[in-house]
Amino acid sequence: MLKRRRFKQTTTLNERLADEAARCREEARTLAPGRRREMLLRQARQDETAMQIEAWLRSPGLRAPT
Repeated sequence: MLKRRRFKQTTTLNERLADEAARCREEARTLAPGRRREMLLRQARQDETAMQIEAWLRSPGLRAPT
């Protein structure tokens, strides 16, 4: 049986998502309009949405997002 490779994360999920969103937006800024640029901007928006959902899940009382 194969063993799973486990990694200890050194940064929080929120930090990793913020870094990835910033990286995607920076790379998209250097590209001409096109498919690759749109995919990078979409990934950045998804990362930002994931940050909001993660913050909502960690909030006390789990209030609905506004």
